Amino acid sequence: MTRAGAQHKRGAEPAARRGRELPQQVRIVGGLYKRSTLPVLDRPGLRPTPQRVRETLFNWLGQDLAGWACLDAFAGTGALGFEAASRGATSVLLLERDPELVKALRATQARLQAHAVSVERADAVVWMRAAAGRRFHLVLLDPPFDDPGLLEHALKAATHLVAADGFLYVEAARPLVGVPDGTELWRHDRAGAVRFHLLRRNSSG
Repeated sequence: MTRAGAQHKRGAEPAARRGRELPQQVRIVGGLYKRSTLPVLDRPGLRPTPQRVRETLFNWLGQDLAGWACLDAFAGTGALGFEAASRGATSVLLLERDPELVKALRATQARLQAHAVSVERADAVVWMRAAAGRRFHLVLLDPPFDDPGLLEHALKAATHLVAADGFLYVEAARPLVGVPDGTELWRHDRAGAVRFHLLRRNSSG
């Protein structure tokens, strides 16, 4: 997934972008909305999470997320968040800063009648820092690749939102060096330039 404005992955240089055209849409992999399409707008830095990565993630998590509360902190196309809703998550909050992407996310939510999904225009790190007391079974974290400092801030802000024994998913350009206190690296893999990690929060963390 990716996001626009300050949350966009501007790490893709223009030449690299010209070298590989983005798809106009991506498809939800499994669950209730399987094969439903999500638009990929032509926004600076937008980089949808690849299908292979989404397939692997939800194989790790299991295909039934019934009862889960999920946060997709840098929603972009919404592929990760809608995948969670497709697998039965009770509530999925999509945060996105870019107004055009927010509009597209809300249109998709209405088209799919995805009643578990809500969309909020917000800076993800600012929102997470202010969300004391909120807890999610799954936090999906995919900040811009070109700003390592942002990843650090996002990890710190997100960790306290993860429920005991819940999961924190992180996409990055490089393997994580260390994990936040109270979490452990549960699974990790690589797909092309994308390194993806699933952290689990300790019940005592």
